[in-house]
Amino acid sequence: MTKVGILGSPRPAPARRLVGPLAGALVIALALPLFVLAGWSLKGWAIAAVLWLGVQAFGLLLARVRPSSQNVAASGALAAGMMLRLLGVLVVLLAVASSDRELGLAVALVYGAAYTAELAVGVLGYYAQEPTA
Repeated sequence: MTKVGILGSPRPAPARRLVGPLAGALVIALALPLFVLAGWSLKGWAIAAVLWLGVQAFGLLLARVRPSSQNVAASGALAAGMMLRLLGVLVVLLAVASSDRELGLAVALVYGAAYTAELAVGVLGYYAQEPTA
C-alpha cells in the first residue's frame, strides 16, 4: 500500500475565478512604471498587454464550452481551443522576436511574468481546497 501525500490527494476542479487573471493583470500593470522608469521601449509592454488581453478573452470564450463524458465533441473543441491559444501566443512571440530581439525579450518577460502569476494563484487556489478522498 502506498501512502499519498498532501500533494497527491485529488481535489475538485476549481471554478474559474477572476483572482488568477487579476494577478496577471496586476503584474502587467506594475510592469508599466518599470518600463517607464528604466527608459525601455513601451512597445514591448504594449504588445504583451494586448497579447494578455487577447488570451484572456479567448479563455472566456473557451469557458463557455462544457466538456462531459456524453459530449466528446465539446471536450475535443475545448482541448483544441486551449492548444490554439498557446500556439497563438507562440506565433506572436516568435514574430516579434524575429523582427526585434530586444522587443521580443521584453514581450516574453512581461507575458511570462503575468502567466506565472496567474498560474501560481491557480495552483494555490487548487491546493487550498479540501481533498475529496
